[in-house]
Amino acid sequence: MEAQSILYFHPAPEGMYKNDALKRHWWQKTALQGRILSGESSEETLLLAECPIPPFYYQKKPWTPEVLSEAMAEVLQKAPGMADAFLHPQVVTYVSEKYRERWEPRRETMEDLAGVLLARYAADRFYEQGEAVVLLGGSEETAWQMEMTARLLWPYLSWINRLSFFYEKVEGVDIWEETADCLEAYGYEYGLAPRMIPYRDEEGGRCGAEKCGGVILDYCSSARHPRMRHGERIVYMDLFSDRTKALSCGRKGGEILYVSPLKYLDTAVKNSYD
Repeated sequence: MEAQSILYFHPAPEGMYKNDALKRHWWQKTALQGRILSGESSEETLLLAECPIPPFYYQKKPWTPEVLSEAMAEVLQKAPGMADAFLHPQVVTYVSEKYRERWEPRRETMEDLAGVLLARYAADRFYEQGEAVVLLGGSEETAWQMEMTARLLWPYLSWINRLSFFYEKVEGVDIWEETADCLEAYGYEYGLAPRMIPYRDEEGGRCGAEKCGGVILDYCSSARHPRMRHGERIVYMDLFSDRTKALSCGRKGGEILYVSPLKYLDTAVKNSYD
């Protein structure tokens, strides 16, 4: 199986480039430099690489979307294996709407990253608490989110005895019919009866009245603020890497371990420089 590599484009650390720009000579064009981070990201085939981007590409000339996109594409082509890109939010601001979709990571890439995060940070929560909570995003994405969740949770289903999905109610859409195949698979294999619970926006966007615990897998683009049990160690995995969610989890007094693709990649880069 060919290795999958993720190239993380992020703002260059302060002081890495003199005058905050790439060094450029008259006989060569500006070129970004990528490098493999020390060690693999997991025991599987996911390899991390990183590419720092200064705020200016030459002297005090800011990046244009065309120049930056071309420079990043050249680095991505040199990455080992089946390569994909992940952009830091600040780098995303350098790229115009025209190029933004081009640099969205593939769904397979997000699933690979999520699998690494679950194995590293959530396996013990599944074993000790046996609970998983899934916050589904937009209704148009329900099918692939359910399928991705099934693949992510598959290694841990023998430990899980409580599985809940929160969803957005949409007029004319029968969520039970739409998700029937996925829900039945949990019952056939492990005797699980997942619960489907609508978000209750009329109560401030809360995820119902009951409190959640164990491992929370969040596909939402904005914070849903689920109620959480006190006194338990909870792993909150945010696939959108939203700063609001990170701050909210940080205010819980250390009971919630917030993890996200962005936090994971930033930590890997920081550790490589240290």
